[in-house]
Amino acid sequence: MNRPLRIIYAGTPDFSVPALDALLASEHEVVAVYTQPDRPAGRGRGFRASPVKEKALAFDVPVYQPESLKDEQALTELQALDADLMVVTAYGLLLPPAVLQAPRLGCINIHASLLPRWRGAAPIQRAILAGDTRTGITIMQMDEGLDTGDMLAVAECEIGPEDTGSTLHDRLMLLGAETLMSALPAIAEQTLHGIVQQDDVACYASKLSKAEAKIDWSDSAVQIERAIRAYNAWPVAYCRYEKNSKTANLRLWQADVLAEDAPEKSIPGKVVAESADGIDVVCGEGLLRITRLQPEGKRQMAVADFLNANSLLDQILG
Repeated sequence: MNRPLRIIYAGTPDFSVPALDALLASEHEVVAVYTQPDRPAGRGRGFRASPVKEKALAFDVPVYQPESLKDEQALTELQALDADLMVVTAYGLLLPPAVLQAPRLGCINIHASLLPRWRGAAPIQRAILAGDTRTGITIMQMDEGLDTGDMLAVAECEIGPEDTGSTLHDRLMLLGAETLMSALPAIAEQTLHGIVQQDDVACYASKLSKAEAKIDWSDSAVQIERAIRAYNAWPVAYCRYEKNSKTANLRLWQADVLAEDAPEKSIPGKVVAESADGIDVVCGEGLLRITRLQPEGKRQMAVADFLNANSLLDQILG
């Protein structure tokens, strides 16, 4: 490599931290970090810095937090940094054409899927929901589209039958940092030739919402079990149950598919058995055993602990 690169790093959540860590430990110079503005958080609703901002400040890296990069002043500040490359990981703001063109080598993105599958905001969770058995990291040259740029490097990993959104997130954020650092020498020397994505096989990972985490018991047991894993740790799958003649939320953290065929003449959502091993619920197709849950206002617990003071037998969950 001819010389260390001057790099702008743009990211916001925990997922973005390992790649920044790797760059800070390398010979390259992180000349600035871009992250979203501090947001209200917690019960006190005080403003909280993003994990990326906290990391940057710990290393005395200048931090920029524009509301938008379309602002003329924000663009002028970014151009003045005279960067060779901008690395983007879960930043959360759109990069207009002028920003994409500002660094000498353009902007690259660390994306948590095997593009062109799962372009968009929630590739980790959508892969689990779809029953994918493999996913990975794609480093791509950014263009004006949504995750449509040429692919510079790809690394694969398995999605295990017990993987959750949380466990897969943690593996991929480390794999993202490794893949970036492996690809960076060739990116710097401009010897890496991008592969054009096949738009005709692309699919999109829409943003997660709290509303979609409510379980629909008319779905299959297989699909509901995937949803419980995908929505862990956010927004967390839940259903409604009756307690003291009132309905309350019940978060579902872990479950197993007992059978893929439902009992005859059964009602989706009906609890047909309960024991320390789990709570068995009829689904549109199959039977699901809930093994770990969280009543409203309580901690997460094993079903055995929940059943010490509660019973759901014969209830029809909402």
